[in-house]
Parts: sequence; C-alpha cells; structure tokens
Amino acid sequence: MGWRIWTVVVLAGCLALGASATGQDSQEAAFARARQQMVERDLKGRDITDARVLWAMGKVPRHRFVRPVLAREAYADRALPIDEGQTISQPYIVALMTQLVELKGPERVLEVGTGSGYQAAILAELVKQVYTIEILPGLAASAALRLKALGYTNVEVRAGDGYQGWPERVPFDAIIVTAGASHIPQPLIAQLKEGGLLVIPVDVPGGHQELLQARKERGRLITKSIAPVRFVPLIEPKR
Repeated sequence: MGWRIWTVVVLAGCLALGASATGQDSQEAAFARARQQMVERDLKGRDITDARVLWAMGKVPRHRFVRPVLAREAYADRALPIDEGQTISQPYIVALMTQLVELKGPERVLEVGTGSGYQAAILAELVKQVYTIEILPGLAASAALRLKALGYTNVEVRAGDGYQGWPERVPFDAIIVTAGASHIPQPLIAQLKEGGLLVIPVDVPGGHQELLQARKERGRLITKSIAPVRFVPLIEPKR
C-alpha cells in the first residue's frame, strides 16, 4: 500500500504544480492584454507616435516594477507609489519623455532618478547602454536586482547624486531626468554630447514644474517647453 500512497502524493503534487503554472500563465496573459490596451488607449490614443517607443512600452512588464499589491493597477495611466516615498511615473509620461530624446538604437543614455527601474528598462529595450543614478541606496539596490532578474544586461545602476551626473561614463547621447529639478544642472549639460537631447522637469514660478526638451548646440542648451508636469523632487544630498 505504501507505494500506492506515494504515487498518489506525487501525482497530487504534480497536479498542484501544473495548476500553479497554469494560473501564472493566465495572469501573465491578462497583464499582457492590459499592457496592449494601455498602449492603444493611453499612448497611441494621444500623441505617442514613435513606433519603437510604442513597442517597448508594449513589451516591458510594468507590473514587475510596482508593489505586488498594486500589480492590478500597473497599466492604469497614472503614477503609483513605490518604496521610500517615491513614485513610478504614469506610462504616458514615460513614453513621452522617451520619445522626446529621439532614440535610434546605438546611443548611450544617462537616466537620473532610477526609482523602481521602469524607465531604465524601457530605455534598455531601445539603446545600446543605459546608465542610471539613484540617490537612495535602497532603491538603487532593489532596482539593480529587479533589472538583472528581468535579463537587462545593458543597464548599469549607481547610487549617487544625480545633480552631478556620471562623469566616469561620459559622454552621453541623451539624458533623461525623472524627478523635478530646481534647475538644469551644469554637470549634465557638460556630460551631454554635442547635438544630444536632454529631457528634464524643472521648477517654474508658482510652485509648478515644466517638462523641457533641450538640445545641446555649440556647448549650450536650446530649450523647448513641452508640458506642465508633476514629479517628486530630485533630491540634493546634504552638503
């Protein structure tokens, strides 16, 4: 009788594992459908026209970059809280900022403000190399682990002061700042290639922020105002 009991136990275990795998597959399929709906409704339905950006937004699993309890809300077009009082930007803003740096594929891109790593993952799908800086060490560490687990080998994460950029990795073809800065930091201008694009939310009078697109020409930035936005502040370290 012992071997029969063992056989039943093994079969029950296999069935349970199969049911679990089927459930996970079904859940991932549901997330994939929600992701494509997000692309159609919130990105194509607005002014996101770059086919490569739309493809990346439709591929990267945003639900893996939010708290598990918020996974079902991952494809709503709104910011969501992450650890340490920070947020993951709404999908439309991520797509817009990515579109504004006009990526072609061979670029080396600097991101300031890693957060959960979602913007870095989008960039990693589109360019040769991404360097991303996060001032909060805990967020930097968790983002690095998350990106590695998802197979992103072309992203380097660093804990440090985003206002100072990443001088050891210069020059950058494009720079994206994903937190509201009090001004455009001079080190970022210096680290941007001639002809490169910088996208950054900057504080403006009245307590608001404006998303700027800036191209470097003859060592100076030519800026263009894109839209009013609201980002968490770019943290400056205590001196």
